[in-house]
Amino acid sequence: MISEPSYLASRIVAPSIERHFIAHIENLDLNEVVNTAILPKAQIVEAVIDTSFWASLRHEEGIPPKFSIALLPPDHVVSPLVFEHAIRLTPKNITKLAPALAGPNIHLGVWFDKNELFIWGTILNLSTLCFVLEVIEPGLMVVKHKRIDGFGKFVNVAVLKGDDIKLVDEESLSLNDCPAILNSLMVMPLPRFQNDSVNVLIELAASMRAHKRGGLVLVVPEKTIDWRKSIVHPINYPSEPAFKGISELMQEDSSVRIETHWQESLKRMIEVVGGFTAVDGATILNDKYELLAFGAKVSRSEHSFPVNEVIATEPVIGGTAQMIHPSQIGGTRHLAAAQFVYDQQDALALVASQDGRFTIFTWSNELQMVHAHRIDILLL
Repeated sequence: MISEPSYLASRIVAPSIERHFIAHIENLDLNEVVNTAILPKAQIVEAVIDTSFWASLRHEEGIPPKFSIALLPPDHVVSPLVFEHAIRLTPKNITKLAPALAGPNIHLGVWFDKNELFIWGTILNLSTLCFVLEVIEPGLMVVKHKRIDGFGKFVNVAVLKGDDIKLVDEESLSLNDCPAILNSLMVMPLPRFQNDSVNVLIELAASMRAHKRGGLVLVVPEKTIDWRKSIVHPINYPSEPAFKGISELMQEDSSVRIETHWQESLKRMIEVVGGFTAVDGATILNDKYELLAFGAKVSRSEHSFPVNEVIATEPVIGGTAQMIHPSQIGGTRHLAAAQFVYDQQDALALVASQDGRFTIFTWSNELQMVHAHRIDILLL
């Protein structure tokens, strides 16, 4: 029998997670079929979160466990590793198996039988939509699922840190001018080609967070050089001609983009550009994802004024917009990003902090001011 949870947050959040998956399936195109029998029920979600939370607080040889659980039966998995005998899902058993899950994209396969949860093996390739729970550090867990288009970062549903619960708000995007990268991260409806395109920025954002040095990326229109008025000259490391590693891959036919080789090549190019963001200064891309420069210094445009106020939002249920000075969001990079977008209103700025916070700066046509979208909850 599934025991009563002792981690209260699991009981509070489980019904919302169940509703998310039901709503997500209902919004799929008719040609995107998902077996509704594998959709997580609230009681099962509650039990998996509860068990995983207590497992995250344990240690194996002094090391806290990091692991990912996929709620899926083995007959829905391509080439799974199946144990001869299934193991009960308990904090102790998870902790024992966690060292084997250190590699990327390895999940514990968990399913239920006769009202009991079991670990049946491991999953290397998730090919369908299902409930996934990742433990990042003791007490910090993320509920997520695979993207419907199958490529790129998983979609986050909820983040739990101790008693703190943050549910991603898909219905209210706070303002009408929310950038496409946010829509894609939150699985809002987008044309397929656009989904592929904004995935570049999503993967770049993940790469910037991964190197933990902080970074600033400025995305400018291809057909203008007005952005140069907001950059100190000479630029430290200009690329002449522009580096087209990403853009050339993005020009490939859609039939090529579904191939593993293309996806791996794109990830590799994004990692290369992501590496440049670790260098002090801004990395500049145009909207075709051509690398124009890195290590650039942002300067207020000659005919502009200092930006004194921005609107800051976070896409979580219950979150509210705040009017604040950009220095309240972060440090020098955040000030530079806010000023650049204030001066260059057709540009986009991405800022990664060393502590993992991530903010997108855009110009709000609705409010006629800079909008700072804090999105670390979507990138965990």
